[in-house]
Order: sequence, then C-alpha cells, then structure tokens
Amino acid sequence: MKKAHEILIRSQLFGGLPQEHITEIEKIAVDKNYNKGDVIFYDGDEGNGFYLIVAGSVSVYKISPDGKEQIFHIVKEGETIGAAPVFSGKSFPANARALSKTHLLFFDRTKFIELISGKPDLTMNILALLSMRLREFTIQVENLSLKEIPGRLASYLLYLSQEQGNRDFVKLNISKLQLSNILGTVPESLSRALGNMKTRKLIEEEGASIRLLNRAELEELAERGKSFG
Repeated sequence: MKKAHEILIRSQLFGGLPQEHITEIEKIAVDKNYNKGDVIFYDGDEGNGFYLIVAGSVSVYKISPDGKEQIFHIVKEGETIGAAPVFSGKSFPANARALSKTHLLFFDRTKFIELISGKPDLTMNILALLSMRLREFTIQVENLSLKEIPGRLASYLLYLSQEQGNRDFVKLNISKLQLSNILGTVPESLSRALGNMKTRKLIEEEGASIRLLNRAELEELAERGKSFG
C-alpha cells in the first residue's frame, strides 16, 4: 500500500490534509484491480461509492442511442471517478472503463460520509473537485454545441497546456481515436484539423507531444470556434 499512501497524499481530493486524516481515509479504502477494457461501472449503476486511481487510467464515457461513444474524461493517477453521485445519492451518470491495467482505491459512500463529518478541510476539497468537474462539463458542452472541429481542438490543446502547466508543449496521453471521441468527431476529421494547424504553423507534432507554436492564434481560433478563415 506504499504507492497508494503516496497517491492519497498528493491526490487532488486528499492532498494537503493532515496525516491523521490520511490515516483514517486509508482504513476505509478497498483495493480494486482491473485489466485493460474492464468496465468499472455502467451508466445507471447505483452510486454506492467512488474511486481514486492509484495506477493506470480510466475513460469516463456515454453511449448515444446510435451506438456512438462520447468520452467525457480520461482520468489519470491521483484523480477520482464517481464522486458526484456519492454526494447526490443518485446513480452513476456515465460508464467507466479501464484503459490499461489499473489499480483503484474504492471508498464506500456510507463509510466515507461518516468519516468526513466534522472535517471542513476535506469537505472544501470535495467542493473544489466537484466545481472543477462542473466547469469541465460546461466547457465540453460549449465546445461540442457551438464550435467547429478546429475550434474544439484548439480549446482542448489550450486546456491541456493549462492543466499540464506548460505553455509551449502538451503531452497527449491518449490515442487519436480517444481524442476524436472527446472532441465529438471522427479520426479523419481530427487528422484534417491537425494537418491544417501544422500547415498554418500553429502546432508541431513531436511524437506523443504537440508543440504550440502560435498560442495567440490558437486562442483566437478557440474563441472564434469556427474553421480557419
């Protein structure tokens, strides 16, 4: 459990809490292991707890009536999935699937709520996490409904730049197929948008990384939301 302890200490939800709180949290954590492709929970399942990723990554997605997969998040080490239903008392609003061999910590809803009673630091962390998730969903809905594919791609690259704390490079930790799903398009359209950005000297691909060559024009494209003028 050494790695799990380290992840708890630096996770977005529990990071910064006193050691005694971390110790209490560890006591109610249950180890869960999944292989690549395993479904962790389905859309509509009872939200009886949430998960913290110790190792691996998880795709949170929905399936449209015509069978198309729309990815909402790619959740990585130190992040949580399924937290919102725990506090709303409702079912999971999406599916979650392991993208690789994945180690999770599971926190039972009832035990966790009992634990956090009277712990304002932890409660504030949870509120911050849920607020961030709401902001991500708002941005995604805006991108998918109002912006054309180049604008969506520019917005996502700038979002990754902010998330990763690097103005010049972003690292893509997902496949092009998964990225196209996040952007609500198909791989062919994504490839065209990437090609146009490279032709216009906005970006440069370097393996799994993308160098942002013209941040100002990317920001304008993301704001405008339309195809290249």
